[in-house]
Amino acid sequence: MNYLLFVWLFLSSQYTQAQCAMCRAVLDSEENIAIAEGVNNGIVYLMAIPYILVGVLFYFVYKKMTS
Repeated sequence: MNYLLFVWLFLSSQYTQAQCAMCRAVLDSEENIAIAEGVNNGIVYLMAIPYILVGVLFYFVYKKMTS
């Protein structure tokens, strides 16, 4: 099982590096500061949502366990 996970992560890394190169090209240009701020805000929103969902889940589990 671990072997399959390692192979999958190794093969999928090429796709993620391609995405990062495209984002870097947009963010490195000095012309579109609004686009760079939009990409940064999108990253923050995508990062925050899973933490909020897990926090709400743990809250309901804690509430259920204590009552």
